[in-house]
Amino acid sequence: GVMEKLGLGPEVLLRENPRLIYARLTGFGQSGKYAKSAGHDINYLSLSGVLSKLGRKDENPYAPLNLLADFAGGGVMCAMGIVTALYERTKSGKGQIIDASMVEGVAYLSSFLWKSQNLGLWSRPRGENLLDSGAPFYETYKTSDEKYMAVGAIEPQFYKQFVEGLGLDSDELPNQLSFSDWPEMKKKFASIFAQKTQAEWCSIFDNIDACVTPVLSFDDVASHQHNKQRSSFIKNDQEEISPRPAPVLSRTPAVPSFRRDPYIGEHTEEILLEYGFTKEEIAKLYSDKVIEFSKPKANL
Repeated sequence: GVMEKLGLGPEVLLRENPRLIYARLTGFGQSGKYAKSAGHDINYLSLSGVLSKLGRKDENPYAPLNLLADFAGGGVMCAMGIVTALYERTKSGKGQIIDASMVEGVAYLSSFLWKSQNLGLWSRPRGENLLDSGAPFYETYKTSDEKYMAVGAIEPQFYKQFVEGLGLDSDELPNQLSFSDWPEMKKKFASIFAQKTQAEWCSIFDNIDACVTPVLSFDDVASHQHNKQRSSFIKNDQEEISPRPAPVLSRTPAVPSFRRDPYIGEHTEEILLEYGFTKEEIAKLYSDKVIEFSKPKANL
């Protein structure tokens, strides 16, 4: 209802321009019991059902930062809705309103979990399944230098290579999918990983297809050989590292800015002047606390 209070609701603007795509991105959507309630990523994740699947055995469910509902179920799904509406407009010539709910976005993002319920992937309690830290071959393990390796050796051919990389004989181990043996197998793998550094394990697993990779910190990620070869991370003019825009398009790849991120309010005056506001009008907006600048005093 915020935009309606400003007199800029979709009905008003669509009357002015029927081709307008008007996206409304909220946590709970435009209708329903919680429509006007406050919330955060963890709340949207919980209402979607996805949070109940996240976490280790015998621990509380946990939200993975605020990536799933805010950015994936919210921002990415809303952007996809805008692209879809733009494509539809090429046929109808009409715009439309997008009701992007983060609850529904992250629920839809988790369709794989719903559609695979009868395949046996999620039939056990949380933390005891194939992809939720239950399996010893889909897990992270600490190395002797307090770093970690990530293991995703699901398929038999990769699992065989993984076991051999650890210096074990798969014929002398329980069956890969013997659920009852998973806890002990995990302890065994953990004790072996703890005997070498991350770099030593990389020297072993970089040369075989076992789906084993280092868990890189933000400090290390840009210098990793694979990421360097693809220029996956960039530095701005302040030497700050961030990911390169993705995915990469063949003809029109995104050209990243190498300037530092702007401060909040840094370009307020510049943009308002560009749109025809006078310096006096801008000063009044600032004194009325309608706008803010990055500096304590504006250069007016």
